[in-house]
Amino acid sequence: MEKAKAPLLEMRNIKKDFFGNQVLNDINLTLQEGDVLGLCGENGAGKSTLMKILFGMDVIRETGGYSGDILLNGEKVNFSTPFEALEAGIGMVHQEFSLIPGFTATENIVLNREPMKKNVLSEIFSDRMNTLDRKEMSGIAENSIERMGFKIDQNMTISNMPVGHKQFTEIARELSKKQLRLLILDEPTAVLTEKEAEALLDSIRAMSAKGIAVVFITHRLHEILSVCNKVVVMRDGLVVSDVPAKDTTVEEITRWMVGRSVNAGSVNTDARDKKDAKTIMSIRKLWVDMPGEIVRNVNLDIKEGEILGIGGLAGQGKLGIPNGIMGLCDAGGTVEFDGEKIPLNSPRSCLDKNIAFVSEDRRGVGLLLGESLEWNVAFPAMQVQNKFLKSYLGGLIKWRDEKAIHEITQKYIDEFQIKCTSSRQDAKELSGGNQQKVCLAKAFALEPKFLFVSEPTRGIDVGAKSLVLEALKKFNRESGVTVVIISSELEELRQTCDRIAIVSGGKIAGILPATASSEDFGMLMISQVK
Repeated sequence: MEKAKAPLLEMRNIKKDFFGNQVLNDINLTLQEGDVLGLCGENGAGKSTLMKILFGMDVIRETGGYSGDILLNGEKVNFSTPFEALEAGIGMVHQEFSLIPGFTATENIVLNREPMKKNVLSEIFSDRMNTLDRKEMSGIAENSIERMGFKIDQNMTISNMPVGHKQFTEIARELSKKQLRLLILDEPTAVLTEKEAEALLDSIRAMSAKGIAVVFITHRLHEILSVCNKVVVMRDGLVVSDVPAKDTTVEEITRWMVGRSVNAGSVNTDARDKKDAKTIMSIRKLWVDMPGEIVRNVNLDIKEGEILGIGGLAGQGKLGIPNGIMGLCDAGGTVEFDGEKIPLNSPRSCLDKNIAFVSEDRRGVGLLLGESLEWNVAFPAMQVQNKFLKSYLGGLIKWRDEKAIHEITQKYIDEFQIKCTSSRQDAKELSGGNQQKVCLAKAFALEPKFLFVSEPTRGIDVGAKSLVLEALKKFNRESGVTVVIISSELEELRQTCDRIAIVSGGKIAGILPATASSEDFGMLMISQVK
């Protein structure tokens, strides 16, 4: 009798703790060739940690390793570096990009595997005099982009690319590796437009048909059901469900993830009409120079005390608006706040006017990754407003008020349910969703008069999403803070805002109440797209 073929991957009894915090407990997982596994769970459930173990990432070894066994085709493996995992045919596209900004897509795709060609000097001296075979590099990149099924400009430098194309460059890089047998995708569609996301799902289907297995981590549960053949749900470091995708629903997965029912798509039932309130910010003829964004001529009046949503398709200008006003990108036009003109291209001017910004780029702009949560939450308020400081000798000497810093940080850890070992833990040790909550806490600690929040729920799960959006509503209602939420997810804007402005072709295409239909918003989104 023929022996049954061993699974492509088995993970048995995997356990892991970080800094005394048990994050994985007895995890078991099986993958066959060509399987597409949807891995679901709230932030901090342990999904990314499990994949980092599989991929042999340094952070696992540096924090005491793990227990349990990993088998590839029935043979035990223990990768101590990602290079060993790559050699064995495992690829990973991380939540945060790992591309070299000044290199082209082609150069990034073949990085560290560049084909070389001999020349007269290398024949005389040594192979070290070989030069890059640009033609073959281009062919490899072109072939992997074709396999992916979504066209990107392989000669464009990464720094000039729209964010979605950066994601596709990462995927093309993995597909260019001939030995690829298993690809881990960690939140790959979080930065993609609907069209790009659909192209990626098609690409995953094509990989599966060629026998490449995929582990697909996403909070967009409908995508899991569309492309996966099995679903594994994790909660608090445990696998709580492992089922065929055809036998479950979005609602059921959500219940398993959070241990409760979550209504993630209802329209805001307490949206308010603020048309008679005074205009707190007036934007006229705003243009912004931001890679991947079009902001040509934005005119917008924002009412005091409202929650205004700004939505639209990727690249049409919504992200450029706050980045331009806050001075992070070159901008022109006029912006008045509370009756006074704000100088553009001057980040400090906005902070001095008590305007705060939670950036979509939590790692690049939002956090001091090597510092504690306390320092992250308190530092901006300390620097800009002299908060959390004790004065001595009539103000000649100022010193940090450690007690006040600890109390404010602990307050937001409790309010946002930030999963951490303590307020003194470094920000880099938190999961992406929990880092996002720290960014919000930092902005709330400034007690601003006006708050821009860009992509507040990007890459975070349904339970945390609901909590973050409710916190923004509470902050607005209790403190009277005017809040502008910029988001790719129309439904979350409809759930939270009073009015929603849609940006298309670099301009405001229209503004509707949150209660307007999805179809009406959809028509605005495509009205000026070029």
